[in-house]
Amino acid sequence: MRIGIDLGGTKTELLALGNDGEELHRHRVDTPQGDYQAILECIYNLVTATESQCNLKGSLGICTPGSVSPTTGLLRNSNSTCLNNKPFKRDLEEILNREIRIANDANCFALSEATDGAAKDADIVFGVIIGTGCGAGIIIHKQLIAGSNAITGEWGHNPLPYPSEKELASTQCWCGKQGCIENFLSGGGFANDYFLATRLNKTSEQIIIAATAGEASAIATLSRYQLRMAKSLSYVINILDPDVIVLGGGMSNIKSLYSTVPNLWQQYVFSDTVNTKLVAPVHGDSSGVRGAAWLWN
Repeated sequence: MRIGIDLGGTKTELLALGNDGEELHRHRVDTPQGDYQAILECIYNLVTATESQCNLKGSLGICTPGSVSPTTGLLRNSNSTCLNNKPFKRDLEEILNREIRIANDANCFALSEATDGAAKDADIVFGVIIGTGCGAGIIIHKQLIAGSNAITGEWGHNPLPYPSEKELASTQCWCGKQGCIENFLSGGGFANDYFLATRLNKTSEQIIIAATAGEASAIATLSRYQLRMAKSLSYVINILDPDVIVLGGGMSNIKSLYSTVPNLWQQYVFSDTVNTKLVAPVHGDSSGVRGAAWLWN
């Protein structure tokens, strides 16, 4: 049995999978707020209750924003801030008396879709989450590539390729750099681009509705977004040459991306043909917890 846990800022979800990927058990609880020890106990209780109910002992993978520093062994960049700078992996292994594996939400998303989702037949997969942020994971032969610095796939904090003068003068990213891909492709970046053009505040969902209804400013904003995604993904294709790129997160619901972006990226890819497929996810919001379970693959 493989157990995956998606440890979010407000909710914690457990999923137990059998060896062939069938769902054995699923349970969701509120994440304890601001209490490190309570979070450890929450996970312990979820795991032990599941193993008792299923009468099986399972491997355990954890999906959470952030990563374990290869230098210190401490968790960093988690949205559950009480976990940051704590030996979370070591403490959890101690109370559960087993090895665990931890990966961030983008890595778990990519692994889930590469294992038994939209890219299950692909050898090289780039899985992207475009929502509040802009993260990604790389899967090769169904194995997650973590990297020596535990940052493989973090394309969102590289500069937007082939920027215009206006794009070069974009607002500073929260990371402190200028012109990051995340500034343009996140949901907030999309809404901000519309605001800069119209001085009107709309959510990304409202902008898409307006574009569908024929509003010129919304259509122009979507066109800029599609081109920026094509340019950004062309760099990934030139370096990684993936078989499949899977989009997840809120912005992945824009259906036109899957036909328009591949038509646009051709001009930026260093090849006369581009066979890489751009696809929507199969498991969607469940990919994080499924990917956590598949960390033991």
